[in-house]
Amino acid sequence: MLFGRDKQEMPDPADALPGRPDPVPVPDAHLVLGTPLAGPYPEGMESALFGLGCFWGSEKFFWEIEGVYTTAVGYAGGFTPNPLYEEVCSGRTGHNEVALVVFDPSIVSYEELLKVFWEVHDPTQFMRQHNDIGTQYRSEIYVYSEDQRAQAEASKLKYQDALSRNGFDEIETTIIDAPEFYFAEPYHQQYLHRNPGGYCNHGQCQVRYDLADA
Repeated sequence: MLFGRDKQEMPDPADALPGRPDPVPVPDAHLVLGTPLAGPYPEGMESALFGLGCFWGSEKFFWEIEGVYTTAVGYAGGFTPNPLYEEVCSGRTGHNEVALVVFDPSIVSYEELLKVFWEVHDPTQFMRQHNDIGTQYRSEIYVYSEDQRAQAEASKLKYQDALSRNGFDEIETTIIDAPEFYFAEPYHQQYLHRNPGGYCNHGQCQVRYDLADA
């Protein structure tokens, strides 16, 4: 419980923190890729948005993929405009920690990004990953098109089949339309590049599935 609230209970929109009218500043360039975080992005790029636990580790998995143009971490799915990290952690904004992935579909497919999503966190836990518990750690896929939705739904069924055959629980991941994305504060961007020994819980809960027969 946090201040009398269940950390795994979404706040009522009427009780959410008020936020602020202005966004946080966004760094000009990705520390690893050297590309713009906030755009403009080259013609032909597509966006993907994922919630899969602590965004520090989540982002790193995606920036290492060939064909990914840029990545950024931020907040989505809540009620508070332009939230700050401490506010999100309070559970009173409704936001999730998310990774934005801008990619070149001629090099890497959305399906390949989904594979990373499923395999580097535990999708059978909804509002927690390992010891991280709360609304900000939701397992969610935010889609920007009906094509992304169809691919995400098909991928979810494929992984559920693999999980079920191996005695794992049901996937709790939700798939919803992409909400507004708010960039997190600059010190969160490419956090594990800034802090190579920094906290990342994805290695502890990482499960890989053999989908050869899926």
